[in-house]
Amino acid sequence: MSESKFVQDVRKILEEARSGAYAAINSMMTNAYWLVGKRIVEEEQEGKERAEYGRQILVQLAEVLMRDLGRGFSVSNLKNFRQFYLTFPDYPIRQTRLANLTWSHYQRIMKVDNVQARDYYLREASENSWSVRTLDRNISTLYYERLLMSGDKIGVENEMRAKTASLQAEKCAFIKNPYVLEFLNLPNNKGFMEAELEMAIIDKLQQFILELGKGFAFVERQQLIRTEMNEFYIDLVFYNYILKCFVLIDLKTNKITHQDIGQMDMYVRMYDDLKRGEGDNPTIGIVLCTETDADIARYSILHGSEQLFASKYKLYLPTEEQLRAEIEREKLNFELQNK
Repeated sequence: MSESKFVQDVRKILEEARSGAYAAINSMMTNAYWLVGKRIVEEEQEGKERAEYGRQILVQLAEVLMRDLGRGFSVSNLKNFRQFYLTFPDYPIRQTRLANLTWSHYQRIMKVDNVQARDYYLREASENSWSVRTLDRNISTLYYERLLMSGDKIGVENEMRAKTASLQAEKCAFIKNPYVLEFLNLPNNKGFMEAELEMAIIDKLQQFILELGKGFAFVERQQLIRTEMNEFYIDLVFYNYILKCFVLIDLKTNKITHQDIGQMDMYVRMYDDLKRGEGDNPTIGIVLCTETDADIARYSILHGSEQLFASKYKLYLPTEEQLRAEIEREKLNFELQNK
């Protein structure tokens, strides 16, 4: 049945309002980050010993902002705001004509050293409404440099459009961006996007781990961990006060791959770099698989710590058999409840 003009008009009103809201949030967020970066640089220049003074003010500022405004204002993020100002000192002039670029766009373009390439990516990303993923691919594949060298620029452009067609973001993707959620101090949690079964298993595992009575304390669920260009969510994070280490658990709904293990190794290394305190033992990661015929667990730990794992961790961590049994039990409960 075709839509009436009335329905079309109402949809248009709401879509335009939504687009306007996205643009307003984006503009306010990037402008605020630039101003914060500018103010940090100004404050640093007041210090006689700039490097030490700069480090101190960032740490102190992060403590206050994270306490009062949310966790999106860590020292690393404040450094990014400072770099934003230093990289684009003329941002207020550019802002009007580049209004559709998000903070994630700017973060990616800041990594480009060539000033001409940087300006090109700013202009093209804005004029052609590139998603962040499209921008990232084009920068990573040296699209600007290949265009300059190519005698067939139309061919290079057509190839780029074909290969990035699937990377163009949906209209609502911007509002789900973790940076936006942090800026608005909204819960930065993707749990509502997970399958019901996966959430039921994670619920059960969280309770099961805490009931082991082996020193586990719950830290966070769906914890955001960020690399320079990507965001990841760790399903469950615990701290074991007997082992004195963090324990990370990630659930996979398909067969475990080498990439899954590699990703957990990355989480472990990042935790040891960023979270591990003096006196803490190496972080341990557990990757779980819920395949019907092969519910398994794989433990991941930094190379060089295998002996510690064998002699100490195994005394307090749940065994593969225990984890497999809990997953199977919850899967059965879920199936019975939904029949």
